[in-house]
Amino acid sequence: MDDRTNTAPFVVIELDDVLRITAWNRRAERVFGVGANEAIGGLVREVLPLSDDPDSWGRALVEDSEDPRIRIIARPDGALHFEAWSQLTRDQEGRVIGATVYGHDVTAREREVRRLGIEARMLGVMLDNLDLAVWALDKQSNFVFQRGKALHTCGLQQGQMLGANYFELYGDLPNADDIRRAIAGEASLGLPSEAYDIHWLGWSLPTLDDPELALISVSLDVTDSKRTELELRAKLDLIERQQEVIRQLSTPIIEVWDGVITLPIVGLVDTVRTAEIMDNLLQAVTRTRAKYAILDLTGVEVVDTGTASHLIRMIQAIRLLGADGILTGIHPTIAQTIVSLGVDLTRVAVFAKLRDALMFCLGKLRQRAPERVSPAVAPGT
Repeated sequence: MDDRTNTAPFVVIELDDVLRITAWNRRAERVFGVGANEAIGGLVREVLPLSDDPDSWGRALVEDSEDPRIRIIARPDGALHFEAWSQLTRDQEGRVIGATVYGHDVTAREREVRRLGIEARMLGVMLDNLDLAVWALDKQSNFVFQRGKALHTCGLQQGQMLGANYFELYGDLPNADDIRRAIAGEASLGLPSEAYDIHWLGWSLPTLDDPELALISVSLDVTDSKRTELELRAKLDLIERQQEVIRQLSTPIIEVWDGVITLPIVGLVDTVRTAEIMDNLLQAVTRTRAKYAILDLTGVEVVDTGTASHLIRMIQAIRLLGADGILTGIHPTIAQTIVSLGVDLTRVAVFAKLRDALMFCLGKLRQRAPERVSPAVAPGT
């Protein structure tokens, strides 16, 4: 081996006719971590054991290599990928007396190729199985990539739009301006859109540093979830309307006479419901200009101290509006609760039955009614 070969920027290994190493250049020392003194004289299959094809070194004595071959060399710190060519060495009579191997370390390249291959397979699996449509535009806004399971949903084929201009096809869509901004460098994330009667959620990512691509976009078919959302929203609206009807039916305010309204309360009365009752009752007193508001508690058997306090405050609020609050149908347990609060009901009219309360109100209204004045008699008649 001459000095030029010894200092070459690639590996050079010379072998004899039994694959014993006869020359080993400096590049081989750096790549394999084995000095020339240690390598020369050893069999190549022992100095550089192969993990993929142990007999591969033997083919170096069969013919010259026209194409490079990658051999995987087993090493304690991990496999080394060695891309090599071989050339037969012949004597003057043409007999093969050895071979020369030329090559270089491509481990980093092979790892990157493997990584890219894994990523490509992962991307392919996702695009073929998820409701996605992924596409890319070049600097002229033409499609250069179009793939995804969701394309079949809207009747398109993989790559059908390749070469077509995005804005000539979809420039009239509402999200076209979002695409223009994304091409200019403003990413759009999770924006809703609609095309082909399908609801989409899209992410458009600019690729300003790429010499060819301008935009990568991912669109997720969310039609089913959108339909479910609309159905749930309709159900919630229906439930709210039903609850409003129930609230109105559970606290019906009845104008039984001019100036007299009654509110029959039925069922469980808690603090929240009492607040609603007070709000509705005060509005009814103002709207009808009622003079008397009768709270009929016949259908209520139990209230807590907090609710009882609300009922008393309700009577007081009615009085502030210029009307009188009247209680009827108080159960013994409710009476005990009110008494335990120490509330003074001396100024509140309380009756056992709704009928008695109505008669009381009608009597009071008659007393308030102005007496009719007899017409004056003209003199001389």
